[in-house]
Amino acid sequence: MDIFHLWGNDIGAGSSGDLATVDGTVRNQQRILRRLLTNPQAINADGSITPGDYAQHPDYGAGLPQYVGDLYDPSKIRARIRGQMLMESCVARTPEPQIDVQQVDQGISCNIQYVDSTTNTPQVLSFNVTQ
Repeated sequence: MDIFHLWGNDIGAGSSGDLATVDGTVRNQQRILRRLLTNPQAINADGSITPGDYAQHPDYGAGLPQYVGDLYDPSKIRARIRGQMLMESCVARTPEPQIDVQQVDQGISCNIQYVDSTTNTPQVLSFNVTQ
């Protein structure tokens, strides 16, 4: 079990006032979103380093927020999402995740269909990445 925490929101409270926990498919989707929306360390053109969101794990994350406002390249974004999703043990390798990205006002819309390997059930994860 993990602590219930949706990206961009406060940690959830349980019915008795303690921390809410989560498991199963919801836990897996929270883990996928965290991976996709976390910025990894970046090496800039001038050789300087922009630190990632997790100091102890500088290579963790897809960094989808950094694509907002950049030149829209859907194949690059899809490849980044696919590579990062396949690093999560809860995502089945077969069939591969089907990823649709669209440019929307102020950001990117993502619709991902994948199979949860822990339950062997098809899942849909849809979210927007905005500035």
